[in-house]
Amino acid sequence: MPTTPAPFTADDYRARMTRAAEAAADAGLAGVIVAPGPDLVHLTGYRPVTTERLTLLVLAAGQDPVLVVPTLEAPDAAEAPGAPALTLRDWTDGKDPYAVAAPLLDKDGRFAVSDNAWAMHLLGLQKTLPGTSYASLTEVLPMLRAVKDAPELERLAAAGAAADATYEEILKVRFSGRKETDVAADLAALLKHFGHSQVDFTVVGSGPNGANPHHEAGDRTIESGDMVVLDFGGLKHGYGSDTSRTVHVGEPAPAEAHIHDVVREAQQAGFDAVKPGVACQEIDRAAREIIDEAGYGDLFIHRTGHGIGVTTHEPPYMIEGEEQPLVPGMCFSVEPGIYLPGRFGVRIEDIVTVTDTGGRRLNNTSREMAIVE
Repeated sequence: MPTTPAPFTADDYRARMTRAAEAAADAGLAGVIVAPGPDLVHLTGYRPVTTERLTLLVLAAGQDPVLVVPTLEAPDAAEAPGAPALTLRDWTDGKDPYAVAAPLLDKDGRFAVSDNAWAMHLLGLQKTLPGTSYASLTEVLPMLRAVKDAPELERLAAAGAAADATYEEILKVRFSGRKETDVAADLAALLKHFGHSQVDFTVVGSGPNGANPHHEAGDRTIESGDMVVLDFGGLKHGYGSDTSRTVHVGEPAPAEAHIHDVVREAQQAGFDAVKPGVACQEIDRAAREIIDEAGYGDLFIHRTGHGIGVTTHEPPYMIEGEEQPLVPGMCFSVEPGIYLPGRFGVRIEDIVTVTDTGGRRLNNTSREMAIVE
């Protein structure tokens, strides 16, 4: 029976906050400012509702982590698993929250700020501390969440296994004569059945809709002879799954089977390129070379992959120009595709983690084209 991973401890969160502060110092920054969202969850385990009230984690090397919170939310913040590793500073309605945050910041410092911080909060800090400046966390510290430790990898593997189980079950349902939304609902229910707490997307692109990589499942009735792109995932134990397979309703035409084979070969080439020290762009190049040589290069219209962790899309990105070297513990998708407008699309996607010697797939269902009814 699958086991539930042990909860992250205060020491786990303390280590993450320390690493973030040190990474900021190494990058020449005064510290990191974190608003509610995935970065705050990763660093503290605290997941508040995002409102106009200021909540802010301040991290700086040589300084204890401090979480600024509204007084009415302080009890919830104190219950967060990472709370023992930080100091809480609360502020009450009617008071200036930026006056509470300001003493925690170097008045002339440059800070990395989480991408989803509200503009009103950042502008409030700038008004209080006009000598400070800010840069996007993704821009200046893109690898902050990229390298996963063993407990995180355990969660990602469990999420991947649940997505695999979902795929195996969806192959048993009828496609022909049903709407895309019906199959999407089946996928969502199966992800939940196999332990996902959150379903982020259930792409079902049948026939010509499959040529749109992010097609929202719609009212189109799936027909015999359709190619169908399935792309689905969400969060299990707080970590993401994301997998794609392309199935066919009935026997495929030779041209359809050929394009599927090209994508499958490209996906394998991308996976085979995964090794520590290799630049992210080399994964994109390896997959793209196969599709280019087959004559479909202009129909591969997106990057080869994206990182995954507490969100289903995060750095690093497998795309030309990304020279960040792969490091053991990184997790990302390898998902080449070919999209023929007005006809069909094909995409095959696995989540891969970098090991000491190469790569390991976290999705292990067959990449051969499945025939469905």
